Amino acid sequence: MPPTKGLSVIATIEALKGALVLLAGFGLLALIHHDVHAAAESLVHRFHLNPAHEIPKVFIQAAGTVNDSRIWFLAGCAAAYATVRFIEAYGLWKARRWAEWFAAISSGIYIPLELAELAHGITWPKVTILVVNVIVLVYMVYLLIQGRKNHRRTT
Repeated sequence: MPPTKGLSVIATIEALKGALVLLAGFGLLALIHHDVHAAAESLVHRFHLNPAHEIPKVFIQAAGTVNDSRIWFLAGCAAAYATVRFIEAYGLWKARRWAEWFAAISSGIYIPLELAELAHGITWPKVTILVVNVIVLVYMVYLLIQGRKNHRRTT
């Protein structure tokens, strides 16, 4: 069964998320055997951020605790996450029922976290991510219900 346009769009988004995280993982590996703290300070200065402000300060302090084994661990997590996203994207592209379930669960699981984030302050990126996940969840539930109805009609 060919994917619907909606499934194709969601599959593409999932594949892009996987690719982005995979690239971030490779970027982390580029920091092996380097002074991560100095790289973080350089990045903060390059983007003209004030290192005394809270977020850049925390970023620089966190970078100071990073060692090679932690970088390998984070890169491995990025690879695992990307693999899951690629498998989901493949399943959605092929209109597999398991992938519809997986997409519904994986989009729904983030909604409480996104609502909690909105409680700390409303921003366009936070609202956009929440709205996209709600749309995906509603669409997946709709497809799952339709699939169940079609299954009952054929039996």
